[in-house]
Amino acid sequence: MTSLSLKGVSKSYGKVEVLRDIDLDIGKGELVVFVGPSGCGKSTLLRMIAGLETITGGTLEIDDEHMNDVPPSRRGIAMVFQTYALYPHMTVRDNMAFGMKIARKPRADIDAAVANAARILQLEPYLDRLPKALSGGQRQRVAIGRAIVRDPKVFLFDEPLSNLDAALRVATRIEIAQLKESMPDSTMIYVTHDQVEAMTLASRIVVLHGGNIEQVGAPLELYERPANTFVAQFIGSPAMNLVDAEITGTGAATGLRLADGGKASVPIASNPGDKGRAVRLGVRPEDLKITQGDDYLLSVEVEIVEALGETTVFYFKPENGASGVIAKLPGIHQIAKGSRLRLTADPEKLHLFDDKGHSFLYRS
Repeated sequence: MTSLSLKGVSKSYGKVEVLRDIDLDIGKGELVVFVGPSGCGKSTLLRMIAGLETITGGTLEIDDEHMNDVPPSRRGIAMVFQTYALYPHMTVRDNMAFGMKIARKPRADIDAAVANAARILQLEPYLDRLPKALSGGQRQRVAIGRAIVRDPKVFLFDEPLSNLDAALRVATRIEIAQLKESMPDSTMIYVTHDQVEAMTLASRIVVLHGGNIEQVGAPLELYERPANTFVAQFIGSPAMNLVDAEITGTGAATGLRLADGGKASVPIASNPGDKGRAVRLGVRPEDLKITQGDDYLLSVEVEIVEALGETTVFYFKPENGASGVIAKLPGIHQIAKGSRLRLTADPEKLHLFDDKGHSFLYRS
């Protein structure tokens, strides 16, 4: 089991700074997922850990050993890339064994390591096949197997599912989750832009944006308690709705007034100075529900209806500070375009953000 620590790590290309002051401790046996939009620096950070990119500032430690200047081959790391990078003329067995052969490991050790990896990844029937005779998901499993046989301190995955179609992505994602369960002592770092992969695989998620860490936490912690509007809208699909509002009371009487006259109570420990404060109300589409009463949050006009069977997604016309509101309701709803709905949500499902986008919703 291996721990990894990043302290004040930064990366610059000339005058362009792409990562700044990254502080992160990854515990032994964790599967940590780096997630964020394209260009946020997540793959660069992974490559710095691997030793494929130099560290401009700060320190990287693996098991308390300084790694900044240690070459990639001596860091005890195995990396699985976006592309399979398999040797087309070699069988599955030879592809997985290649690294150990180059390292001049004993034949018995190579055979045992390949057999163990093939068993874990369910590749035993394919050991004598060439890569061209495998599906995309099987090829990716071979690439993972090649990493397993090295018995590394840390596994690094750089968007390994991005080249697979939708069905294979789901199947291979499940296989990676099963792989982690079968190797509970292995430390893994996984990079993706897909929040579904992040939510389903991670023990902790690191959300990156613009070269900074926005928030680190367990998947449901980020979903239920986002630190700012970026995390709130990045985690969850469809994204969290954000609506202009004003705080109308404090203490037990804390409430909100929405731009169209809707009102809501909010379970926060507010301060006397908060009354009259302009805020942004956050509510997830799946937490909204239709109401007929006067206790509504929003009165909105239906613009688009997506009937998905298990759920119905409503898109509403932007108005009164409610830009692009979406509701995701369970089941089938026969509501026509142009209909006007009143929407509400349970108070404990509401979020508040200040004018800088930071959360200040402290549950009372």
